[in-house]
Amino acid sequence: MPINRKTSNTKSMGRKKAAVNPQVAGNPPGNGKAAQNEPAKGNAPKSSSPKSNAPRRAAAKGSAAKANAPKGNAAKGNAAKGNAAKAGPSLKTVVVDALADMKALEVKVLDVRGLTDVADYMVIASGTSDRHVRSVAQRVVERTKEAGFRPHGVEGQQDSDWVLIDLSEMIVHVMLPRVREFYGLEKLWDMTATKRAARA
Repeated sequence: MPINRKTSNTKSMGRKKAAVNPQVAGNPPGNGKAAQNEPAKGNAPKSSSPKSNAPRRAAAKGSAAKANAPKGNAAKGNAAKGNAAKAGPSLKTVVVDALADMKALEVKVLDVRGLTDVADYMVIASGTSDRHVRSVAQRVVERTKEAGFRPHGVEGQQDSDWVLIDLSEMIVHVMLPRVREFYGLEKLWDMTATKRAARA
């Protein structure tokens, strides 16, 4: 049967083996110049005494501070806009959008933080045929590279009934429906999460 052949082949692969067996994946989880220019106290005229000039100096400082305040706020606003533009979409958004573009079926995102050291998220999706699975996986690889997330490895492209994409913090599984049902990754990791919550 094709399923039995796949079972023996996939168990030899590191990432797939870790996905199927959570135990293998592991648990974690210039004041001086101003003083020189200042006139001597004895020679200073009454009209230009320090006391008479103090209000004028204070008013000048206040006006300068008000004039500079809008410029400072504008600079902060421009910096915030620049940082927002550089941030770009998250890895999860890029992957989910790529799967949607290729019409992948039953896309599910699992949060496996605290359950394994392999990744923070696991994404599982289905394709209608070998060719569709391969095309979906290729689109995910292309879109993630364009967004600046370079995959660490891709497994299963030859058989194309289960393609695994290692994106460091995220593992993407694109599978045929029969292979997905056979391995039951969703149930496996949900059950692991339930057991971990019960122990806590």
